[in-house]
Amino acid sequence: MAKFLVSFDNEKCKGCELCRAFCPKEIIVMSSVINNKGYSPASISRQEDCIGCQSCALVCPDGAISIYKEEESQ
Repeated sequence: MAKFLVSFDNEKCKGCELCRAFCPKEIIVMSSVINNKGYSPASISRQEDCIGCQSCALVCPDGAISIYKEEESQ
């Protein structure tokens, strides 16, 4: 079974929370760290629960989210 790695560009993220609203697994949270622009960027709470649907990346107006598929070795 494939696993997915979600990566957030903290400096691009403006903390709009659209990704959080569209995540069907509810695993996106807002960071307590402030980026250089003064925003709290999004992050992922349970990476292992990501299903790779890409809803977060598709809705992100700043292109701050990347999702990578990682095949498990057998």
